[in-house]
Amino acid sequence: MNTEYYDLPSAQPLTEAYIHQKDANLDLLYGYHAGREQDWTTRMQRLEGLAGSRANAAEVAEVLRQYNSPYTTPEVDASIRAIAEGAPVIIGGQQAGMWSGALLVIHKAVSVVSGAKWATEKLGRKIVPVFWIAGEDHDWDEANHTFVLNAEQELRKLTLQRPEGPRTSVSRTQVDAESWNALLAELEQTLPHSDFKPGLLEQLKQITEQSRSLSDMFAGILAFLFGKEGLVLLDADDPKLRKLEAPMFRRMIEQNDELEQAYRSAAEKVKSFGYQLQADVVEGSANLFVFNQANGDERTLLHKRNGQFQDRKGTAFWSKEQLLQLAEEQPSQLSNNVLTRPIMQDYLFPVLGTVLGPGEIAYWALTGEAFRKLGMEMPIIVPRMSFTLIEGTIAKHMMKYELSFEDVAQRFEARKQQWLAEQDQLSIEERFHDVKQSFVTMYGPLLELAGSVQPGLVKLGETNRQKIVEQIEYLEAKTKDAFNKQYDASIRQLERIALSLWPSGKPQERVINMAGYWNRYGSAWLEKLLELPFSPVGGHQLVYL
Repeated sequence: MNTEYYDLPSAQPLTEAYIHQKDANLDLLYGYHAGREQDWTTRMQRLEGLAGSRANAAEVAEVLRQYNSPYTTPEVDASIRAIAEGAPVIIGGQQAGMWSGALLVIHKAVSVVSGAKWATEKLGRKIVPVFWIAGEDHDWDEANHTFVLNAEQELRKLTLQRPEGPRTSVSRTQVDAESWNALLAELEQTLPHSDFKPGLLEQLKQITEQSRSLSDMFAGILAFLFGKEGLVLLDADDPKLRKLEAPMFRRMIEQNDELEQAYRSAAEKVKSFGYQLQADVVEGSANLFVFNQANGDERTLLHKRNGQFQDRKGTAFWSKEQLLQLAEEQPSQLSNNVLTRPIMQDYLFPVLGTVLGPGEIAYWALTGEAFRKLGMEMPIIVPRMSFTLIEGTIAKHMMKYELSFEDVAQRFEARKQQWLAEQDQLSIEERFHDVKQSFVTMYGPLLELAGSVQPGLVKLGETNRQKIVEQIEYLEAKTKDAFNKQYDASIRQLERIALSLWPSGKPQERVINMAGYWNRYGSAWLEKLLELPFSPVGGHQLVYL
């Protein structure tokens, strides 16, 4: 397979420092490092010593068995049996997205699966891949859309409008059959014709027929794509899972002030090391949500005021005792935020390593002290692998125009204009520039002459000069447009390169959905990613399809 590594720095200095071990201070925040071989053995040994402080493995496995039952495969069944017997996991997660969301979701799942295989071989013990669907999140506008390239090579946004009602979790927001059918029809219209298109649409139709929510649809797609790899799925908003989480919710409520202080202390360390915070550490935040039944299960962030917990506006209140009662009797009404979810994840599973994207790595730096406060420790942080998929036609066009991936990512417009300028054998820009300069030079003495006859003519003359220059520039623009039309096909090819590899000025994986690749290549594109060697410190690869 033709692949090529490319150094694609993240926008997170803290993440870059962690990945490349540039700052020894970061060991105080993260503890382990994915690039240190001995840390994997050490973490495995520590997990065995912490077994008694986690949820019951057999009970967790039973919840997973029930959740995965609609999509189960023999490989997933084997993974769940291993979890029941205490097998460690490599885990990663993401909020549900339309038709699986941007490609980075697939890249994360590939990293989880490949990481589990790599760790199994390295440690000589079964390591299970798990994908945590963040169905408790309520940011509908993040989850409800994706971008697909249509037959005209235009980026089309596909969106599902939120049903009427309170802002509850994505998993609790129901999507009806009519909406699914409309979305499928829009996807069918958007995707170019291909041999794989009918099968793709039929598979998605089967998935949506079983889906009550975006989270269900998301799970169905991941199960179809990765079921043979033994990837176990969970929904963070699964009521059965919440029941198992109840003891940890109680601890988070009882020790809330201590946890808050731990997050604030870590935040001060991050800042003292010279990095910006990537998650809000707000004084008085409980770092927990309640699904407020009095307001249609709206997901409400809790703040501490005057010995009570309340919503942001101070219109709803809960005492500590009431929250503890919820944890005991209705744990499904509680929910984690970004700072407490890592702890809950580690309570449910013996997490050997957690696969994270650049932003996640940066904000996990805030959680180490909270782990220790509860007698736990942060797992190994495994940077997500990332890829840019380069189709054969795109690769040929890049060779034709002598473009590197770096050219496309960093200086595409300049390189496009440079290429067009190189085609200009008529020296259009140079000749118009010479004419303008000659005109301005020749006009100067006329302006002086008019001014000597009547001073008031100078202003009129300057205005006249500017209008003539503007007319020359207008003709120049029209001449350039007419010239460029000779190269419309080339410009379309150049634009297609940028749209495929760096759409909307962003990495491909952050914008484009996988449906276009499934439509064109069937499963071959994903199989190529799964065949690539796993890197415990992530990295970016250009993958030629």
